[in-house]
Amino acid sequence: MTLLSAPVEYVTTGRLRISDLPRLGRRHPLVVIGGGLLALLIFLALAAPLYAGDPLNMDPFNRLQPPSAEMWFGSDNLGRDVFARTVFGARISLLVGLLSAAGTALGGLLIGVIAGYSRGFDNVVMRVMDGLMSIPTMLLAIALISLTGPGIGILIAAITISQMPSVTRLIRSVVLSVRDRPYVEAAVCGGARLPKVLWRHILPSTIPPLMVQSAIICADAILTEAGLSFLGVGVPPEIASWGNMISNSRLFLAIAPMTIFAPGICLAVTVLAVNLLGDGLRDMFDPRAKRRH
Repeated sequence: MTLLSAPVEYVTTGRLRISDLPRLGRRHPLVVIGGGLLALLIFLALAAPLYAGDPLNMDPFNRLQPPSAEMWFGSDNLGRDVFARTVFGARISLLVGLLSAAGTALGGLLIGVIAGYSRGFDNVVMRVMDGLMSIPTMLLAIALISLTGPGIGILIAAITISQMPSVTRLIRSVVLSVRDRPYVEAAVCGGARLPKVLWRHILPSTIPPLMVQSAIICADAILTEAGLSFLGVGVPPEIASWGNMISNSRLFLAIAPMTIFAPGICLAVTVLAVNLLGDGLRDMFDPRAKRRH
């Protein structure tokens, strides 16, 4: 048995079997709960056209209606189905969160490994990262959107750029702690090429902290998208988004509370699922947690 506990070994080596799931659930319930809830949300978002109505259809004669059999969450101030808009809004939040986390992880991994292993490249990269960290995500996103106009792509790019310094610094610190270890030096002295050293001896050590950090970035990206859309500088108004829905319905809270509660609760549940998954992964890869198990 390796230093990693069995469930962690299966996760990191890709040898997770169906029979291992109950054991994984007992040892790391947060991973199962958060991952299962997130998987369910992704499935419901992808299958939205099969069971949800048209989120763009307007019926001004039936505006601000209470929940009914035809409209489960009622209608908004333009007569649009709140349930349909809530379900389709999950697509935007999950798309922004997952793509931002993936882009940040890949970019931060590449730059962090190079910076940590190359001493000459390290100083330049870290000064650039320090400069980016001084710019708040909201301000950077608003600045980019004001130059190019609102859009999902520019929103993802802004979040990715602002979050990349944290991932880069994390990966760099891991590489710095690994590159001078005996097994890495032995591989170099044995004539192993640099790509092989990085692939076989450096990168595996970066995967656990990168997975945890990616979950944190995903949750933060979902909240950032909702905040920018609420301010009117995120997703275009014609696209169903939880932030847009809350912003457009804040004046009708007393008349039609579901127009705010539905997207607000879904936003909270989605962020909770991602945070539970991140906390579970952190406990899974924490050596102290493994000793406790």
